[in-house]
Amino acid sequence: MSNKRVVTRTCPLCEAGCGLAITVVDDEVTHIRGDLDDVFSKGFICPKGSTLKQLHYDPDRLRMPMVKRNGVHQQVSWAEAWHVVAEGLTSVINSHGRESIGTYLGNPGAHNLSALTFNRVLLQAIGSRQRFSASTVDQIPKQVSSGLLFGSASSVPVPDLDRTQYLLILGANPYESNGSLCTAPDFPGRIEAMQSRGGKLVVVDPRKTRTAAQAEEWLPIRPGTDAFFLAALANTLAEGGLQVLDERLGAYLAGVDEVVAALAPFTPEAVASTTGIDARTTRRIAGELRDSGSAAVYGRLGTCTSSFGTTASWLVDVVNIFTGNLDRVGGAMFPLPVAGSGNTRGQSGVGKGFRTGRGFSRVSRHPEALGEYPAAAMAEEIETPGDGQIRAMIVVCGNPVLSTPNSDRLAKAMDDLEFMVSVDMYLNETSKFADVILPPPSQLQRSHYDLALLTFAVRNVANYSEPVLPLAPDTPDEWEILAKLSAIAAGMGVDADVGNVDDLALGTLVQGATKDSSTNVYGRDEQELVAELSKSGRRGPDRILDFMLRIGPFGDGFGSSPDGVNLDKLIAAPHGIDFGALEPRLPEVLRTPSGKIELAAPSLINDLSRLESRLAESTKSDDSDQMVLVGRRHLRSNNSWMHNIEVLVKGKDRCTLQINPDDAQRLGVSPDTLVRVKSRVGVVDAPVEITDSIRRGVVSLPHGWGHSVEGTRTRVAKMHAGVNSNLLTDERELDPLSGNSVLNGIPVVVERII
Repeated sequence: MSNKRVVTRTCPLCEAGCGLAITVVDDEVTHIRGDLDDVFSKGFICPKGSTLKQLHYDPDRLRMPMVKRNGVHQQVSWAEAWHVVAEGLTSVINSHGRESIGTYLGNPGAHNLSALTFNRVLLQAIGSRQRFSASTVDQIPKQVSSGLLFGSASSVPVPDLDRTQYLLILGANPYESNGSLCTAPDFPGRIEAMQSRGGKLVVVDPRKTRTAAQAEEWLPIRPGTDAFFLAALANTLAEGGLQVLDERLGAYLAGVDEVVAALAPFTPEAVASTTGIDARTTRRIAGELRDSGSAAVYGRLGTCTSSFGTTASWLVDVVNIFTGNLDRVGGAMFPLPVAGSGNTRGQSGVGKGFRTGRGFSRVSRHPEALGEYPAAAMAEEIETPGDGQIRAMIVVCGNPVLSTPNSDRLAKAMDDLEFMVSVDMYLNETSKFADVILPPPSQLQRSHYDLALLTFAVRNVANYSEPVLPLAPDTPDEWEILAKLSAIAAGMGVDADVGNVDDLALGTLVQGATKDSSTNVYGRDEQELVAELSKSGRRGPDRILDFMLRIGPFGDGFGSSPDGVNLDKLIAAPHGIDFGALEPRLPEVLRTPSGKIELAAPSLINDLSRLESRLAESTKSDDSDQMVLVGRRHLRSNNSWMHNIEVLVKGKDRCTLQINPDDAQRLGVSPDTLVRVKSRVGVVDAPVEITDSIRRGVVSLPHGWGHSVEGTRTRVAKMHAGVNSNLLTDERELDPLSGNSVLNGIPVVVERII
């Protein structure tokens, strides 16, 4: 007789965090649907969520370690793999020192409880400052600007989607992406609910995306000019008077006069030819934001991946502040994450603040931001001889050869490494260079809690997922892989007990909390708390998560708040617990030295001078032969790592070069014509897709494709290879304040292939 059960869990495949109901018969997954009772997603699911089954059973997914011998990857035992890791890392450290080891942490780690709790352990064990991650090809400008404004990089205001009446979106396409740095299951449904209650959606984007098509108004801005448009909005609001600040926000602000003065050059008339948005429209939008009952400005990837990414991110919040919509219902609000964050710990309302530049990269002297250097600098750090040259890499859940600028250069650099380890489910375009590949179990075999993403949620919710399927015999959990790798990197040898690493990681957290007078366990006995946490028999991320929940803003404080939350209570609530809508948090959310929102950080004010000098440059005509390239996202695609799932990539080719009909006529190309796209750093050939949903002078390629590389083991992805847009992006083009790569607005020449 078969054993049938339905298990709930949170989808880990994108930032929406939708609840899933998974039918399992005799430890075989038979069906996945949306969890109708999930407190956050209420049954919503996108096409990716149902494919966790296919991902788990994918025959190309690695189940055992791989070691490269004579250029060919061969399956080996875990014991053998660990010996090769120890020999390789020890050799590089002994020969070149610890600074010769670089690390790259990939995007899936943000959706992964093991990575979120043990990546830091790994980085500390390695002891090198050569740290890189997907953050600098995606989100770090918003975190840097938030840190400068509010004192913590985790203090990213999110639009109060369920209560706003006016939403201005720049550089984001939540109908395809499901949202980013704004965790909101069924983002499209929330937009449509706003419209049903009489609200308005305005989308600023060079492409008429699915989100723009839903909007009451689409503003086809020139790529890379969002900062100019936002500066003009803020300038207009200041010109009309900022009396709204006297009502509430003014008491929490420092530097308003300096910002207003610095914005003076950016009138709507001055920026119109640069942005392609006429002055009358800019002034009208500013007035609508100010006069709406509630409004929020939301900027994402398109605003971050430009040469003014941090400044644009800052100006989003300046506009929200100048309209009086920061930290108010229906505006842009600060979540209160159940497991805590940088803005729930330490003294309320004041702190050390935030800074960058605590170190500089070795070759090009890029300043550190959030403890890492720009991913675009990896290749030069590997290639350039001298003290600190990277000679070994550890890549965790990442594919930078497809996802970072001038990826052909990075591939050649990685091929020259002395040693490399990849923690990855696939033999892909990056892990092909690894001497050892350590595969984590599938998402269905791990516990899950969105430790990072719920920091940016539009409601204060918590949802924990136990593993759906058991681990195979003698297979380590992902946290055990990271802990073992940490022990070896620290010189503890292949026989090190991962339990000791786990105990040390937890003990460090407990010790810090008991010495922090702001926590609910201040002065408590450390060993007593550890013993209490260990009664359940939990280890690794689950035990750490239990501690974080218990000392968090809704936690039980180990008995001091008996009605508070802990992991047992989350397990007893498989559909999650809703702690309510977002509430105003000023001034307690601040962690700045002044105890105020530091609106005029010197680095941001100074960058307006750079913006002004760019404004003075001549503006290219849309009829010029010089075109600019932007990326795009598709609903069934999540960067590069889900392209081996047939159901997600089948059908019409989506890796096309979108081009406006007028540009197509000028170039003499027709649908499906193959064209050559050239930039300073590379060339790709791609099929044409002619569409009036993109403005003249702009072309678009999706991100994360290019699976025709030899030496990989992703059969389905190779059949739908597409082209790698990052062969065209320029590693020399960065946002100087954050080190983020410029992936949009790349100058290119498009030619018909005769």
